Amino acid sequence: MADHPEVVRLRQDLIALTREAPSHDRPIGVAVSGGPDSMALLVLAALAFPDAVVAATVDHGLRPEAAEEARMVGREAATLRVPHDILAVSAPIEGASVQARAREGRYEALAAWAERRHAMAIATAHHADDQAETFLMRASRGSGVTGLAAIRPATTISGAAVVRPLLSWRRAALRATVRRAGLPFIDDPANHDLRHDRTRFRQLLDRNEWLDPPALARTAAAVGEAERELAEIAALFWRGRAEIRDEGVTLNPQGLPRDTLRRLARRAIIVVRAAAGITTPAFDDAANVEPLLDALESGRRATHGGVVVGIRRGSWHFRPAPPRRSV
Repeated sequence: MADHPEVVRLRQDLIALTREAPSHDRPIGVAVSGGPDSMALLVLAALAFPDAVVAATVDHGLRPEAAEEARMVGREAATLRVPHDILAVSAPIEGASVQARAREGRYEALAAWAERRHAMAIATAHHADDQAETFLMRASRGSGVTGLAAIRPATTISGAAVVRPLLSWRRAALRATVRRAGLPFIDDPANHDLRHDRTRFRQLLDRNEWLDPPALARTAAAVGEAERELAEIAALFWRGRAEIRDEGVTLNPQGLPRDTLRRLARRAIIVVRAAAGITTPAFDDAANVEPLLDALESGRRATHGGVVVGIRRGSWHFRPAPPRRSV
């Protein structure tokens, strides 16, 4: 089985992302929900890297059946001789955007687990159909290049390295892999809940054969390549145009395209916030800074993310915003 084409493909795809083969001392951590995609990843990884795989299942506490499903994954992992842990999220998942909050809690738990297990990275089972769904979802919301880049093959989340070795694989092929291996799997009822955007876009793809998931996934990958190149260009201009001082950041915006200015402004705000210990309001490298750029390009001072940006002698000056006066 170690020389089966699917096993060889998984081995090559994962090593291409991690740049080293997992070992007993530095295993690959596999996130397994119990669905067919992650169960396929579990069995393929176990065959590709014997004694170099650890697995974990996160129980979000959202469904009573989840605890037994996690135990099922543990039993199947044991038959594959893969150590398995059941993780819990640190806080109850409540309020709006349940899926987004669940994702955040899941990766926090997995990152801490990977550190305990000395895992080289966390592998997730995102595949080509997931990539296509994400691309369509974000395109429908008017996302820019960064958003349309969709699911990255390798990234860092909550401080942990995360790799997606199945991004070129199809959902149907992974399901067939699990069935051939004789492993059970769970169909999460959330995957059929039309209240979730992803479910609606999944059905859109299923019902319209002219929408080709592999082609959409390739488009997302091409956009991702463009995104990385634009980020490198912005990093080059940051080194030549940004000056970090005790009071903040000074940036020379002269002649730079809007996309580069967007990236540099976000980075300057993040640097100032980190130095000043600003945590509210929330801000990250995907934040919408268009109103800020509009104001600055029209010569007006503006505040964003707890950082005030003024203009002096053609340069933009980022510093912590003064505290608001109490009434």
